[in-house]
Amino acid sequence: MKFFSWRRLVRVLLLLFLLWIFTLMGSIFRYASASDPLPADAAVVLGAAAFGERPSPVFEERIKHAISLYETGQVQALIFTGGVGRRDSLSESEVARLYAIRRGVAEEDIYYERVSENTFENLREARELIEVQGFGRVLVVSDPYHMRRAMALAEELGMNAYPSPTPTSRYRSTRAQTFFLLRETYFYATYLLAKPFTTRTETGLQ
Repeated sequence: MKFFSWRRLVRVLLLLFLLWIFTLMGSIFRYASASDPLPADAAVVLGAAAFGERPSPVFEERIKHAISLYETGQVQALIFTGGVGRRDSLSESEVARLYAIRRGVAEEDIYYERVSENTFENLREARELIEVQGFGRVLVVSDPYHMRRAMALAEELGMNAYPSPTPTSRYRSTRAQTFFLLRETYFYATYLLAKPFTTRTETGLQ
């Protein structure tokens, strides 16, 4: 009888955990289309891979979207984030900066940091630039399925930040989108579970 009770308890707990995971997945999916239309001082572009002086396809979509926000006057400045890869001489943010300049963005309207290695560090370093420049409201630019976790981290950092996901993504196939959704669900769930027990400098979350 005790064995049956324990087995039943395990099943109930497993069911509750799966329901929680699916709830998170639904939240990430719904948040993917949440885009703030109001003007802001700057757009914070979260880093992604770069190859030499070329942004990866995923990073390029983020940069293009930020440039569009700048060109339409929704933001007055761009903040690029992302550090230097193991085999690279330029940081992700420097690659993005050069890309934006070549497409007509004024150099004086571009800010960047070159030390961050993950999403939290992207936002933390961007916050430093925001404070130095006296910016207020900012838009966070990233891929749609990345936005839920990114905004949770921005809130943790006390940033006056709002979502602006890319309207297009290199994750186009159903398989690629499913993989990215599952990946983000894992990272978001891990972040929520670890948050009460770790300081931000101790966690290895991305």
